[in-house]
Amino acid sequence: MMTVEGTFRLAIAIALTAAVGTAAAECDIEEGSVRILSNDFEALHIIAARAGECAGGGVTVTKDQTTEHKSLQVPALSVDPASYTVAVVANNSVVPLLNDDLVRPLDDLVEKYGQGLQESQLIRIGDRIMAIAFMANAQHLYYREDLLEEAGLEVPQSYEQMLENAEALREAGLIETPLAATLKPGWDLAAEFVNMYLGLGGEFFEPGSAVAAITNEKGVQALETIGKMTPYMDADYLTFDTNEIKPHWEASEVAMMNGWGSRASAFIDPEGDAAETAEHTAFAAAPTVGGGGTPAAALWWDGFTIAKNISDVDAEASFRAMMHALSPDLLEEHSEVAVWLIDGYEPTPAAAGVFATIEAGAKAYPMLPYMGLLHTALGDNLSEFLQGRESAEQALADVTETYTAAARSEGYID
Repeated sequence: MMTVEGTFRLAIAIALTAAVGTAAAECDIEEGSVRILSNDFEALHIIAARAGECAGGGVTVTKDQTTEHKSLQVPALSVDPASYTVAVVANNSVVPLLNDDLVRPLDDLVEKYGQGLQESQLIRIGDRIMAIAFMANAQHLYYREDLLEEAGLEVPQSYEQMLENAEALREAGLIETPLAATLKPGWDLAAEFVNMYLGLGGEFFEPGSAVAAITNEKGVQALETIGKMTPYMDADYLTFDTNEIKPHWEASEVAMMNGWGSRASAFIDPEGDAAETAEHTAFAAAPTVGGGGTPAAALWWDGFTIAKNISDVDAEASFRAMMHALSPDLLEEHSEVAVWLIDGYEPTPAAAGVFATIEAGAKAYPMLPYMGLLHTALGDNLSEFLQGRESAEQALADVTETYTAAARSEGYID
């Protein structure tokens, strides 16, 4: 089993926002089968459709786009030949494929057909290129610039400043619940802790080991910072995910939050349901915390891998089809759909927060085989602290106990 350690590099910077380089106007592929498995959302629909332009002659292109892609990818790529030649992945979903040695190194294909790729796109495990990133995402600051201006407040650069601003907005009578966060128990709550803990410079595991290392001063500080925000939130804050927050934002019931970059365009849509609110919504880098200089947000990427259990002909055809799909002319009609890592992409207003967060040095979500188990344990055990039923120390101890049992059952810990 391949163990994915901290060798992953994703040094995306504003100066390196170019991604896929120049591709031929035509695919120029003579033979091969391209079979794409991916998640199901607009940006990936566009990519799959563009890859489909390579079909014809001796080339076939098929796609399977489903929200169940994570559960399908390992069994589908384990058979020989693999059911799919391309698996579209993200930081966390690529790990099972790497662990089971189901995707191939791309160094040779990058050398032949990826001359325009930037170093920032080449997802390396050790010295080998194992995936190509094509879009970025992160949570970052959303704020109501009109409300801050009316109260004479600066855009907060830290969570401590956010708390000060929240108190000032409430005291000025401008808004009763100035803050919101995606604190719904489960994946969302865990992600908020991960963001805060990364901002504090915390390490999730003991060096070179799968032993959890979150029960410490930084873990407590991360939880307590989240807890300090809740008095400024709606009483039902533990029910809030991104979909639940949006109507509260549009009703001017929230003034600041850390929200997903992939959802930003809907919040500033002048033709949406709340055009007046959209006009005054702005974005900035994710806040720092505890005096640190790193944004309290995990950086995510989406990209593609090529299956190992396929012929070299199909692998080459698949890589070249994806290069065509991600060529710069994609931006002519679809620049606002995602934060593209494509040559010529210029950040749209909706992408400003993600790029500010990247530029400020946000860390990537950990690409470790056991991180998913820890994420689940966090999501299942932190709400008791926010409800005042447990101390931060006890909540983190519960997380560690739950995670350790799961990691032992999976063979990560003796």
